[in-house]
Amino acid sequence: MTATVSFTIDSPLGPRTATVAYERKGAGEPLLLLHGIGHHLQAWHPVTDILAGQYDVIAVDLPGFGASAPLPEGVPYDLATVAPALGALCAALGVDRPHVAGNSLGGLLALEMGRTGLARSVTALSPAGFWTQGERRYAFAALRAMRAGARALPRPALERLSRSAAGRAALTSTIYAAPGRRAPEAVVAETVALRDATGFEQTLAAGGSVRFTEDVPGLPVTIAWGVHDRLLLRRQGVRAKRTVPGARLVRLPGCGHVPMHDDPALVSRVVLDTARSATPPGDLSS
Repeated sequence: MTATVSFTIDSPLGPRTATVAYERKGAGEPLLLLHGIGHHLQAWHPVTDILAGQYDVIAVDLPGFGASAPLPEGVPYDLATVAPALGALCAALGVDRPHVAGNSLGGLLALEMGRTGLARSVTALSPAGFWTQGERRYAFAALRAMRAGARALPRPALERLSRSAAGRAALTSTIYAAPGRRAPEAVVAETVALRDATGFEQTLAAGGSVRFTEDVPGLPVTIAWGVHDRLLLRRQGVRAKRTVPGARLVRLPGCGHVPMHDDPALVSRVVLDTARSATPPGDLSS
């Protein structure tokens, strides 16, 4: 069941109120799940039940995406604003330094939360921010084309397309290795989420100058890349490993840019292995 929470964030304009949609299930240490640009929290549904068997799982719609409200007028969608806002969200939910797993934009945010002391472990799946300028332009052009296609399709045409494997591939092959296996209703929902994302353009604009260039010391970090990622090419994982030398770099065979759907068991294992390797809160023995 999706719920909403409102909380105060810091911004260049001063304190403002943000409202975010989230789903929460399970028990144990907190685990925050962050989706990519244009997606929604349902991206994590293939793995949520597995993770919730051991953790208090909180999957969120980032501000301006899914069912979450956009950020207040004039508040930037940049890393320096959104990552601390996610920390404020956790505080509003009674959570202190969760494990964080993120995909694409969510992976970049997860790394930033780890770097700034807001996470106790980080799993970044094909994180943004390790591109060359040419790779960034390619990825942004692909995202804009997907957005334009989603906005051009009337709902009846979208539903017709989603009923065939070829149609699902046409809609989602950029982000999945096996798009034909996606459920038609899921393809419709995520295409609508991309079409209606109020934060899409501002997030993309803010990402134009983003490069993640600092280490994330003092906590477990896993950077995992789908072997068949067509959006953020897997060689970016090598750059990520150079930037965060203590990170574990993992290849995800058979997976595309959003690997949770392509291989839920593998992605769950990667997230769980990372979280389990973290020092328990309050344990100063290591």
